[in-house]
Amino acid sequence: MAEQYIVVVASVIASLSGFVFLYYDSLVRFWGLTKLKRSALELPKENSEAVGTTDIIIVGAGVAGAALAYSLGKDGRQVLVIERDLNAPNRIAGESLLPGGYLKLIELGLQDCVDEIDAQRILGYILYKDGKNVPVSFPLEKFQPHVAGRNFHNGRFVQKLRKKAASLHNVNLEQGIVTSLLEENGIVKGVHYKNKSGQILTAYAPLTIVCDDPSPILFYPISSTEIRCFVNIPSENVPSVSNGEMAYFLKTLVAPKVLPELYNSFIFAIEKKDNIRTMPNKIMAAAPHPTPGAILIGDAFNMRHGITGGGMTVALSDVVILRDLLRPLHDLSDASAICNYLESFYTLRKPMSSTINTLANVVQKAFSASSDPAMENIQQTLFGYLRLGGFFSYGISAIFAGLCPHPLSLAFHFFAMTIYGVGRLLLPFPSPKRLWDGAKLLWVASSILLPFIHSEGVRQTFFPLTVPAYYRTPPGNKGEKVREETACIN
Repeated sequence: MAEQYIVVVASVIASLSGFVFLYYDSLVRFWGLTKLKRSALELPKENSEAVGTTDIIIVGAGVAGAALAYSLGKDGRQVLVIERDLNAPNRIAGESLLPGGYLKLIELGLQDCVDEIDAQRILGYILYKDGKNVPVSFPLEKFQPHVAGRNFHNGRFVQKLRKKAASLHNVNLEQGIVTSLLEENGIVKGVHYKNKSGQILTAYAPLTIVCDDPSPILFYPISSTEIRCFVNIPSENVPSVSNGEMAYFLKTLVAPKVLPELYNSFIFAIEKKDNIRTMPNKIMAAAPHPTPGAILIGDAFNMRHGITGGGMTVALSDVVILRDLLRPLHDLSDASAICNYLESFYTLRKPMSSTINTLANVVQKAFSASSDPAMENIQQTLFGYLRLGGFFSYGISAIFAGLCPHPLSLAFHFFAMTIYGVGRLLLPFPSPKRLWDGAKLLWVASSILLPFIHSEGVRQTFFPLTVPAYYRTPPGNKGEKVREETACIN
């Protein structure tokens, strides 16, 4: 009864307090494409050989690049894709596709790329803490049975996407390293790149798209016989794998927290030769820098912590939006007009990208090791909130799965969760210490959430109708283009 009372109060307060941070405005940040242009090696034209002109050049054939190449090729575009290595990637990221990402695959006609790679269907997840667990299912009842999350080997999935793109006669997939963008009078006209044989080449296109550039423990299947263990180490001094420090760290500090039924397999995997790999976790907020003739998408533009596996879902969502924006454009030669029109991309992507980015970064921050009692209270709050089930569990699960890309829903649940946590601390009756603990929880929770909200851009995320670029029409079209917004209720 007490928890139900707390939740009702939390819902009312959250609906009001959730708008407090909405009056912050985001600063315009210039990064990304500028960095690529400044750091690129400008090669003299006389030292390179021209390979002709195509409609669109895509740099990078990972998930975003290969999916975009196929989509634009299906629309009749002549596409040149330049990828530094066409061998199957062997990486420990990009192995989880959320249900929302699978729906984007369907929109792109690429759903068969998860077939015949031993992909594992994922219907939810389980959160373990202090001997207790909370099963959280994805709200998939209204979808067809095949709609679910997927876990798989990244390399197998990427190769299927590349094969699909290369099957189109108007898509040219070439191995090479892009050394610089070719810019004339502030407009990107193409790229300089070195092909597999080391020859310096120049390719021209009116549009270039660049796609390349004690802690939580996560277990997830990547095939019918393999489970990946993801251990987040929030430290600049990562233990060395080569001298055995990492193995010792995993055995002594991580293994005791592993579920008993997985403990022996975990130890066996640590002792297996060359079985431990490390990778940096990078967080990079999207910082639009419109440049005529070029656009950034994928990890070259925006990255979030990998703990929720939302990267591919955001990338595929970006591909769908960019494909739809480019469809009515029959002529890409007016770089300035195209650049102005494509500014709407940065606002249209926000519902999906901002919710998944914020959730991933906040979860990682909240569950990172800390001696602060307030952080422990935040972890217990999230655990208890999910244990409520129903509206509360499904609400978080739908956002996590990419099925409810609605920033206000995310804001509501975060603030309802915080008020719920404060209520837990004040029961059975307020005392000076309980009041202090509650105030500290509010402060710590706000210090975690608000910077991520600010980095996403408050105006574009919560007030897209006030952004002029939201209404941009394709060059040559008259009048304003009215966009429809989708909403979800959990």
